Amino acid sequence: MPAENRPEQKPAVLPPAGGGRGVSRPRPLGLEFFIAWRYLRPRRGRGLISVVAAIAVLAFAAGVAALILSLAVMDGFRDALQNELVGASAQINLLRREPAAFTHYRALMRRLRRLPHVVALAPAFYDSVLLSHGNRAAQVTLKGVLPAEELRVGSLLSRVRQGGWRVLAGHPRAPNLLLGGELANRLQVNVGDWVEVYVPQAVLTPLGYVGRTTPFRVAGIFRSGFADFDSSWAYTSLQAAQNLHPVAAGGRDRASVIEFRLDDIYAAPQVARRAERAAGPDFVAVTWMSQNQAVFQALSLERLGTVLLIGLIVFVAGLNVLILLTMLVMEKRREIAILLGLGARRRQIRRIFILQGMLLDLIGTAAGLFAAFLLAWAANRYQWIHVSAAVYSISYVPFHAGWLAGVEVSALSLGIGLLATLYPSQRAVQVPPAETLRYE
Repeated sequence: MPAENRPEQKPAVLPPAGGGRGVSRPRPLGLEFFIAWRYLRPRRGRGLISVVAAIAVLAFAAGVAALILSLAVMDGFRDALQNELVGASAQINLLRREPAAFTHYRALMRRLRRLPHVVALAPAFYDSVLLSHGNRAAQVTLKGVLPAEELRVGSLLSRVRQGGWRVLAGHPRAPNLLLGGELANRLQVNVGDWVEVYVPQAVLTPLGYVGRTTPFRVAGIFRSGFADFDSSWAYTSLQAAQNLHPVAAGGRDRASVIEFRLDDIYAAPQVARRAERAAGPDFVAVTWMSQNQAVFQALSLERLGTVLLIGLIVFVAGLNVLILLTMLVMEKRREIAILLGLGARRRQIRRIFILQGMLLDLIGTAAGLFAAFLLAWAANRYQWIHVSAAVYSISYVPFHAGWLAGVEVSALSLGIGLLATLYPSQRAVQVPPAETLRYE
């Protein structure tokens, strides 16, 4: 048929893939994820690799759970210790730079009450004395307080177990003492007994300062749970402490410290600086953080050691992933060569093995997180581990598993897992496809 008489032919149009619903684009990492997950599933004839994969998952779960639970215990003890210390004592102490009492503390307290975050103030008179009963003696820090104001600043007076503190408020000039439990045991005294209080350099004579001994009655015994307070502290009224020195007995009302109670304990450094400016250059403010700095530094160092030691479990899990992926590379050299021959890019091969290791890591980390937070909740809820309240000031081991610790441990676990995949994935992309298909 002549060309001019042929019917016009329209170019053939191929139907779009997917049944005419448009061309479907491959999802990012879809092929790599499919292959990675396929070779991680347990299959017949791959028993050793499946066992190594299961061990890697269990190691990640055990390491993450153990690390979070250890940090939860340490954070629980730290929080309990911090609450007990902050609750029992003042959060800021304002005192003279030189160890001496001052008389204008009442006017100073009126100015300090206007500072932000200040909830309560209390004056105190500190002295270092020697207590004796019979043939027993002990060096003690004697603290003179106004009981009603002292209770607003600290809770130690509320922990009197024998006798009571009200006698200090009812008879402020009477020589009454509250002793720590360990101190009372050392002196072998009970409520109602009398002890001798010796104050060095109490009286000024032509030959210099000499000491003076005054009898005091034991009005109560407190137990705070802290060895420092219970073994070497005693309380009396502010006026009784002042009367131990003739200058104070002569009518000069003095205090050696002004104590602060704040609505935010972490605002103590800022309030301390303002208190120093309000009091003048002769005064210095000491916060609860600086007073207990050695204790909290020791806890932080112990926490770091725990992370390093228990983190070795996660490191072992990373070694299991490295071994597993290296075995997979050796076993799947032929499959890798086929994928490269079909046009797969080398970065896709690398992603396959990285995804395999990260999948194991993610499963183990998720299982460890779930188990750790569940166990920490149950241990707190039902108080599984009991301890001596006389030693630790708490009756059970607290588990404070915070989300920040979970994020830190998860980041550590995922980082180790990622590092474990780098060497095997690099070995996989170095497989020569032509030579491998020829000889395998």
